[in-house]
Amino acid sequence: MGQILLVRHGQASFGSADYDALSPLGFEQSRMLGEALGARGIVADAVVHGTMRRHRETAETCAAAAGWSAAATVDPGWDEFDFLSVLAVHPHEYGPEPTKAQFQLIFEEATGAWIAGADREYAETFTGFSARVHEALERVRLFDGTVAVFTSGGPIGWAVSEVLAEGGSADLWTRLNRMAVNSALTRLVSGSRGLNLLTYNDQSHLDGVAGAVTYR
Repeated sequence: MGQILLVRHGQASFGSADYDALSPLGFEQSRMLGEALGARGIVADAVVHGTMRRHRETAETCAAAAGWSAAATVDPGWDEFDFLSVLAVHPHEYGPEPTKAQFQLIFEEATGAWIAGADREYAETFTGFSARVHEALERVRLFDGTVAVFTSGGPIGWAVSEVLAEGGSADLWTRLNRMAVNSALTRLVSGSRGLNLLTYNDQSHLDGVAGAVTYR
């Protein structure tokens, strides 16, 4: 029986020139997760991360804090969907600098249209995204022992959706993705009867630290 640890990246530098880099808090969240995993005696036999900088920095920081020695494998199947392109082709009335509340509304409307297959020039369709994550999940199921996957909220949400709903559910994905916490841990168990969910979005390593829980 294998175990898959799905880790959402630490807080990225939202609003800065290089969003993909971890923020100082993002590095701290990743370190705290690694220390918590190490203290619990959880060892990754394999490490996988997407191609994004925030995935790699989270993986390196967490693995170092946990004391893991496994070399990392890069798999683009775990990359986040290109939400900037999804937002760019979605018309809205809030101007070039929306408030946080307005941005969240635009984001949910834009992703809803993307899921529905709106006739727009998307960099990747929702169908393409979900198929890509499905294939990436199938690849990590081939690993023996415990594999840690460092990725984003979108791929984690779709992987969990596939486990809980045969073939995956776009509605469930939307609800799971809405509350994904930076550096949160999701655990799947792979056995003869397929994948099962043990925990989703576990943020206990951030407990008691003011301001440590973030969503973007």
